[in-house]
Amino acid sequence: MKKIIVLFAFITSMQLSNAQELETILLASDDASLLTENYLRPAMVGLMYSMNGGWATTAKVHKKFGFDVTIGFSGSLVPDESQAFDFVPSDYTFLNLPNGESELQTVMSENDAETTVDISIPVGDGTFKVASFDMPGGITEDLPVNAVPAPTVQVGFGLPFKTDIKARFVPNLNFNDDVEANLIGIGLQHDLTQYFGPMDKLPLSISVLGAFTNMKVAYAINDENASDDVSVTNGEAEFKMNTWTIQALASLDLKIITFYGSVGYNNGKTTAKMKGDYTLTYDVEDSSGNQIGTVNETISNPINLDFEANGMRATLGTRLNLGPFKIFGDYTFQEYNTATLGIALSFR
Repeated sequence: MKKIIVLFAFITSMQLSNAQELETILLASDDASLLTENYLRPAMVGLMYSMNGGWATTAKVHKKFGFDVTIGFSGSLVPDESQAFDFVPSDYTFLNLPNGESELQTVMSENDAETTVDISIPVGDGTFKVASFDMPGGITEDLPVNAVPAPTVQVGFGLPFKTDIKARFVPNLNFNDDVEANLIGIGLQHDLTQYFGPMDKLPLSISVLGAFTNMKVAYAINDENASDDVSVTNGEAEFKMNTWTIQALASLDLKIITFYGSVGYNNGKTTAKMKGDYTLTYDVEDSSGNQIGTVNETISNPINLDFEANGMRATLGTRLNLGPFKIFGDYTFQEYNTATLGIALSFR
């Protein structure tokens, strides 16, 4: 879980800022937000779908005070149409593609080619080109499959009234005094079979599940980790993700094998922000490329990204029961189809 937090909060959500000089992004902050949002969208959407996976591998709940420890790994498959996005010039005030491309690669593209982007801002009576940067391509070329991963460690505990409580928890982590991260998830699964009379004597189980996950990451941005031409005051990159799911589950629980399935609904919202004040010093050129002056400009809270993912889901899975030791795998049909594999130790 530590790796997934660091990977998606910073290698991914700060990909543009780390890939080139910070000032080239800040010069056109509104455009940079839109461009970055389009670039990162499949990774963020895929992560939200992955985080809603693996909450249950049977509709049967524990007996009172029974418990399980589950380690799972979900991967949301990125659709082909999400590997690139259209660049619509009218959507951007300061950005243009000098080589005439009509689309750009997303972070989850298999094409890792960079694309040159020009930044132009109005100065005086004219518009002057002040910078260019290379928009990164995708990062998935060397991956075995184009999927957004999310490992999970989960504990389940049997409560009275045939109800399980489930928890995912990563305590506050600090990396190099610059990064703080934490994750908490909570779920409740309630048995419905008990209300159907003699049906509770059968190996068929029916239940309902609701679960919520919150992840937060904060990264301190200061003069030391900014570029030479940027002065930072109260700089911070902030990443927040909230996801929830509600599902109706059914399972056929045999001694050696369990077949399970569910239908339900997912919802997720993610924000990624660059907060603080950033004072830029940059040269201004005329249309012939001649330097005509130097500008100092302060930009506040330059990046603000919002992502959402929601929709129906349906899961089919199988679990192998070797005493208290369980091995499971399932596949969820949704906007980003998701495969989940894992192991568990379960008692009572």
